[in-house]
Amino acid sequence: MSIANDMTLPCRLSTPGVACSLGDSLETIAAALFEGRRGLTPSDAYTPGRELPLGRVTATLADDTRWPTRHRSRNNRLLATALARLDLARILVDHDPSRIGVVIGTSTSGIGETEQALALAGREAPLPDAFHYAQQELGSPAQFIAEHLALTGPAYVLSTACSSSARALASARRLLRSGECDAVIAGGADTLCRLTVNGFASLEAVSDAPCLPFSAHRDGINLGEAAALFIVTREPGGIQLEGVGESSDAYHVSAPRPDGSGALAAMRAALIQADCTSDRIDYLNLHGTATPHNDLMEARAIAGLFPTPPPCSSTKAMTGHTLGAAGALEAAFCWLALQHGRLPVHVYDGSYDPTLPPLPLVHESRGKTPRRVMSNSFAFGGNNASLVLGKVD
Repeated sequence: MSIANDMTLPCRLSTPGVACSLGDSLETIAAALFEGRRGLTPSDAYTPGRELPLGRVTATLADDTRWPTRHRSRNNRLLATALARLDLARILVDHDPSRIGVVIGTSTSGIGETEQALALAGREAPLPDAFHYAQQELGSPAQFIAEHLALTGPAYVLSTACSSSARALASARRLLRSGECDAVIAGGADTLCRLTVNGFASLEAVSDAPCLPFSAHRDGINLGEAAALFIVTREPGGIQLEGVGESSDAYHVSAPRPDGSGALAAMRAALIQADCTSDRIDYLNLHGTATPHNDLMEARAIAGLFPTPPPCSSTKAMTGHTLGAAGALEAAFCWLALQHGRLPVHVYDGSYDPTLPPLPLVHESRGKTPRRVMSNSFAFGGNNASLVLGKVD
């Protein structure tokens, strides 16, 4: 069955399952977003002697003691925690397991477990029995969910750095519209580990203080961890993934294209697929990493698309940059904005960088009730993704 050309088909996003540093429930997370409360904790756990603000998940995670060794990782525990917060019963009963897909975005998988195993083994000793190489394989998260739920549909992982889970949602949409699947569990997870934190530190991209997106005083990102999942179906109503836009400008391995043309192309493609004009976007969730170059690029891209930009905010100031999980996590925040009729607050020092094109940052959560929103995810290598979500009565 092929239905790819029918652009009127719905693409509904379920209530999300989320595990992040802002709280243990959607209600707690929503309150933090709308009140502008940071979920950052100072720690030198990954950078001994250098304390950094990190968005670490402190809630009790799923117990993995009964899982096969190959599935035991903090990344999969985050995913299992988010998975348990989805309403899975209906789709598991209503759909053949071969017609339910799994698409996950990640950039770390179980690298943290490899770090621990290498630390125990040292240079000469064999790796401990409690370690299995599959723990760090990028495909592990999707295989874990498929096996955990006894699903036999398409199951795979996308790893395009910070746009990974936004692209996972885009891929889920395509699986539904192609007729390959009747439902898809889609989203992402990434976990704090030494490789990630020290890797960004080596790029001189990490701030020692809570980050300040779009501030004149911004000096780098904070890092975080999270998992966010949706059940994506061809059901009408609710909150719909109306359009996705993707681009790959391949400007540089880590630096963004300065003129923002790749980001602009992704946003424009999302609007076209959503059959939407820029003036109908009520809120824009910024990629907003708080690095000098990335914020400049994004502000330029937005100015090129929106004659009058909508209210904007970057939620990374509250959660840290959750890397491969960020696209799905911020889509979940957009889902909450649509569901509650409120906007996430932009948290920074109030000193907007005057050298950037102006953006109307959200200072008060209440205002115009959003009906359609856009979320940006821009990654290393020019892997750009933009999502348009809309609420349908």
